[in-house]
Amino acid sequence: MKDDDETRPPARLRALVSWQINKANVVGARLTGSRMPVTGRSDFAVLAALEEYGALSQADLGRHLGLDRNTVNGIATRLDDAGHIVRSTDPADRRRNTVAITPSGRRHLDELQAATDAIQSDLTAALTGAETKELSRLLAKLLGAHPTPTA
Repeated sequence: MKDDDETRPPARLRALVSWQINKANVVGARLTGSRMPVTGRSDFAVLAALEEYGALSQADLGRHLGLDRNTVNGIATRLDDAGHIVRSTDPADRRRNTVAITPSGRRHLDELQAATDAIQSDLTAALTGAETKELSRLLAKLLGAHPTPTA
């Protein structure tokens, strides 16, 4: 038995797409942790949503990102304290607050995007550009067939 065989998971497990996706996620999370602050992923998600969709209520942010209200509130508070978002009363419904990205938030998003691009490049270094695009296309197709349930 080779040394590699002592730590390698069994072939049946390695053949599972779900296992492979999970392991790729673990590698991606490790790379992210080495290049971004702990809050980088959540900051990136919220700021990217605000950039793409415009001002949103925290409830709508949660729905777009699959996050619960308390998690969104914590992220929004941190981003607001840093000046990356601004909270305001929704003129259409004064009981509702919205959050919007600020110029500082756009700069922070650009910094996070640069780190994210480097992480993605490291993660897919074993693939050609065409293979990376194909993997992304296939994963999007797979995920599209299994939409995330909303709470």
